[in-house]
Amino acid sequence: MTEINVPVAPSGEQFELSFGSQQAVVVEVGGGMRTYTVDGRDVIDGYELDDLAPSGRGQVLVPWPNRIQDGSYEFDGRRHQLPLSEPEHGNAIHGLVRWAPWRVAEREPARVVMEHVVHPQPGYPFTLALEIEYGLGQVGLSVRTTATNVGTESCPYGCGQHPYLRLGSGTVDALELTAPGTRVLTHDERDLPAGSEPVDGTEFDFLAGRPIGATKLDNAFTRLERDEDGYARVRLRDPSDGAELTVWLDESLDHLMLYTGDDRPDVNRRSLAVEPMSCPPNAFRSGDSLVRLEPGESFSSSWGIAPW
Repeated sequence: MTEINVPVAPSGEQFELSFGSQQAVVVEVGGGMRTYTVDGRDVIDGYELDDLAPSGRGQVLVPWPNRIQDGSYEFDGRRHQLPLSEPEHGNAIHGLVRWAPWRVAEREPARVVMEHVVHPQPGYPFTLALEIEYGLGQVGLSVRTTATNVGTESCPYGCGQHPYLRLGSGTVDALELTAPGTRVLTHDERDLPAGSEPVDGTEFDFLAGRPIGATKLDNAFTRLERDEDGYARVRLRDPSDGAELTVWLDESLDHLMLYTGDDRPDVNRRSLAVEPMSCPPNAFRSGDSLVRLEPGESFSSSWGIAPW
């Protein structure tokens, strides 16, 4: 039997990255990011070594982000039933890899590549080889996720990640938010999409930038405005000291979830979840922006944080 050093952290082995004043920790369990700091200042609102990642902090959302109604969907004429991982609403939530062990494929002082294989299982009888590359550099943090269908059948795929951004020591209310979504998805009592509407004239219009104030955010946005380089950007600014940070999304990530965590005591507006997503909630049922991966085919997406 392999010798195991005890106690083992709930998030498994820790992989520390360092570049200049930047420090980050990527974890074995879920392949997510536990901390990211610059000059000792928290950029993401992470969690302690002894914690079981609360409220999805930094977790990888594959092969779907957000929710699937009733955990059931049809693909190529076959019906599939996933475990209801959000039993209070009767949904399957945030994919299949959040609590799975990942392994290190490559490791350098400022870079790590994590790997995991999703094997066929009830509700998702497909095989995906996953790779996530985390890197620190002159422009900050970059994250690239690649999924390859290594099975013999076509499969549905979507991806996302769940970092909470932290700026300053207070709540997010005073922070100025600029967000690129031109349409916002409305949702029902089960947090499933109920439609969409333009943000213009609503409390969800952050296109020009304004304080978050008392706005409660638990919404997906789409039709993202993009800069000339093709990236969509979310910007946070603390007017008290001028500190800023930016989250960028490449063109494969055309949906965005913003969440102030009002219903979660461990969050409760002290940070803002900015979740890059390749598809909206319930995409396995609606087909909206759902990726179809043929055998041997890959899909990659990138996002990152510029913490200044």
